[in-house]
Amino acid sequence: MSNMAREILAFILTTSGWVFVSSTLPTDYWKVSSIDGTVITTATFWSNLWKTCVTDSTGVSNCKDFPSMLALDGYIQVCRGLMIAAVCLGFFGSIFALIGMKCTKIGGPDQTKARIVCLAGITFISTGLCSLSSCSLYAHRITSEFFDPMFVAQKYELGAALFIGWAGSTLCIIGGALFCLSLSDGMINSPYPSDRRAFVNGGASLMSRPMPQSQSSHTRRPPPEYNSTPHHFDKNAYV
Repeated sequence: MSNMAREILAFILTTSGWVFVSSTLPTDYWKVSSIDGTVITTATFWSNLWKTCVTDSTGVSNCKDFPSMLALDGYIQVCRGLMIAAVCLGFFGSIFALIGMKCTKIGGPDQTKARIVCLAGITFISTGLCSLSSCSLYAHRITSEFFDPMFVAQKYELGAALFIGWAGSTLCIIGGALFCLSLSDGMINSPYPSDRRAFVNGGASLMSRPMPQSQSSHTRRPPPEYNSTPHHFDKNAYV
């Protein structure tokens, strides 16, 4: 798979996961009342991060918002903060991904775009981890109350919003990991191949060039030249 195709696939996965996570936040059914052990069900209780509701046998629902944020249970406040952080991180991750993908014309050279895409991948992984932690914490509270024999209040089961949140978190983590793989490809492929070839050729020429000899007293003098042609002397030359 080419780098551009992998980035497009990662963008589709992360965007879909972010949409799932964002739709989980206002969804009503985070937990639904259990009908285990009951013979006649006259009402259905359900709740989310913002309100608690009851639906009677005629289909009429009556909801009540949580009156005070400070009076809420600690796990609901933590789940709210994690989900809001996941939505915000996914928004910024989408912007980073659009800037850093190779199929767009903004973001600078390929090496810079690879870093931006890697940042988007880290952001989406953080989005998935925040959403995953929130849904898991909420589900842990539901299951611990359901299987507690000493808990005599209304017991609940896992709602549809938790499964949507888990699915969106998984997509964000997988897509973010694919985005992070683009960093290695961007570092291997230099944005200036001509400069890279010149650097390689220059290094090879330096390696093949002989080492210069030091100009010291050990420098050899060239041998004198002797002319082998015979000389004709006049007879007055010996006088």
